[in-house]
Amino acid sequence: MITVIHYNSRKLKINLAEPLDISIPLRGDASNVNAWYLDPPKIEPETIDGQVISVKEGASVNFNTITFNPHAHGTHTETIGHITKENYPINSYLKQFFFLAEVVSVAPEKQNDDYVISAKQLQFAIGNKKREALVIRTLPNMGDKRSKQYSHTNWTYLEEDAVKLLVRKDIKHLLIDLPSVDKEEDGGELLGHKAFWNLNGRRRTDATITEMVYVPNMIEDGTYFLNLQIAPFVNDASPSKPILYKVME
Repeated sequence: MITVIHYNSRKLKINLAEPLDISIPLRGDASNVNAWYLDPPKIEPETIDGQVISVKEGASVNFNTITFNPHAHGTHTETIGHITKENYPINSYLKQFFFLAEVVSVAPEKQNDDYVISAKQLQFAIGNKKREALVIRTLPNMGDKRSKQYSHTNWTYLEEDAVKLLVRKDIKHLLIDLPSVDKEEDGGELLGHKAFWNLNGRRRTDATITEMVYVPNMIEDGTYFLNLQIAPFVNDASPSKPILYKVME
């Protein structure tokens, strides 16, 4: 289904029949991706008056309760409310859901005991392209990202200058395949988050960070039309389902 979309004075040709899902499904067991030192999420049938509400147990319906943390247990999109005393619910501050996006692959650089993504690397990857959203795929890109146990691994992170570069380029929506744009244990500095949302200046309340995506190798670097789907949570973050559509020439 080839469709021509008029978007910000541009004509984009995409195939709506070929969505590219870069979210990680949430599973209620230890195979689920995990970070921040939490137990796995749970998806379990409720018990009411001694009856397990599951068709397998003789009930007429399935009636599961899901217990999870959006920041720790999968693909999620967050607002500046993640790091402020004030409330900035994702359902109130993400008002647009389609964006012109660029997918870039970056091999992190070794820096002492860390692996980092630098401003120089991102400048090389993006060049002078004007995009509203940026999807960063870190290399090597192994399938175990979909079930990785990240706690205590000192994952790759973005240097503060790299994030500031994205702000100067007016990237409003940053998507990465890591649990955080920041170092796992940084003493609460959160330099990347603070820089992206310009915490101490004119806050970018319409900007979002999406973490723990997975971009399969079959998806080439390049320009895409992004549909950033969220659940309507009144919370700083929501589980999300970013979908890419390749922009055709």
